Amino acid sequence: MKKAVAIALMAGGALLAQGPRGGRMGFGGPGFETMGGRSLLYGATVTGAPFSAVQTTVRQETLADGNSIQRQEQTKVYRDGQGRVREEMTWSGANGQGSRTMVTISDPVAQTVRRLNPQNKTYSEMAMPQQQAGGPGARMAGRLRSAENSANVVKEDLGTQTMNGVAATGTRVTRTIPAGAIGNEQAIQIVRETWVSPDLQIPVMVKVTDPRFGTETTQVTNITRAEPDAALFQTPAGYTAARVHGMRRGPQAQ
Repeated sequence: MKKAVAIALMAGGALLAQGPRGGRMGFGGPGFETMGGRSLLYGATVTGAPFSAVQTTVRQETLADGNSIQRQEQTKVYRDGQGRVREEMTWSGANGQGSRTMVTISDPVAQTVRRLNPQNKTYSEMAMPQQQAGGPGARMAGRLRSAENSANVVKEDLGTQTMNGVAATGTRVTRTIPAGAIGNEQAIQIVRETWVSPDLQIPVMVKVTDPRFGTETTQVTNITRAEPDAALFQTPAGYTAARVHGMRRGPQAQ
């Protein structure tokens, strides 16, 4: 149980460490972004645990006049036994018109990250970033540990239950911003609930509630625990290399 809880906290920390979406920050300080909306597979390479699934993120915000805003993103996720990950993110255009898909392939075997644009049939490739001792990742982890040990943070073990078809262990982290800390008249509580599959070593559900920004729920569903098609981790024939800022040309698809 302790190991599972540790995985849950690490997974939650990995999500937090990705940086705020849209500049929003929760928990009242750096490293405690409330709205994740990023890949649940962020973190160390996991081998020997292949699967396919669908990751859905729903953001719900209620305005002061009672009006509400809801947004949704969906990503198809594949991970093979070597730890290679393919993510197909699809999002709608303005006013819900049209949609676009972007594919990212993280390949720890080749040490590359490849981006595919199915609309233009182009791809870009860059070397996979390497974690260095004392680098940004280590500094962020240090800030997370300090924040979690704050007197204003309460951590709860929620036990184990079946979540989206797999066994998962849950934790709840509640951070209280005291009255007056950021000009707030009353105390503010931000709650992050994380359910992690110890077998797959990923969060299968993360729910963050922040009264300043609303609620964001990310779930991994339709989980199939089998080796995905190897072709999913290759650049399709007919794609051409494209120059993108910060990316280098990759080898031509064979």
